[in-house]
Amino acid sequence: MMKTSELKELLRNEIISVLSEESADEIKDKADAQAELNKELEKTQDLMTEEDEDEPSSKDMKSAKKDSITKIASKLQQTSKEMKSVVKKWKDADGSEKDKLTARLKELTKIKKELEGLL
Repeated sequence: MMKTSELKELLRNEIISVLSEESADEIKDKADAQAELNKELEKTQDLMTEEDEDEPSSKDMKSAKKDSITKIASKLQQTSKEMKSVVKKWKDADGSEKDKLTARLKELTKIKKELEGLL
């Protein structure tokens, strides 16, 4: 059986011999290769991050959908308000003025139907 001090010395010598087997050039080449791999990993990570930023998340999509629905509803409300105003003017109008207002009401009706279709 070996003494602990002999075992420590044996292990120490073995480690030194293994480490000294590689030359300084080999160690430098390995370090350069590792540095190159690290650069490539950084590039890949940057590209992955950029792709994530470009694509909207489901939360962004829901928010955009709510915003667009809100805008459409607002435009629909404005169109209805304008239609009521035009109808009031139409009741008091005569001749060519009444024809112009009728044409405007037809345009507003088309717009209103399109907006309702979007909702």
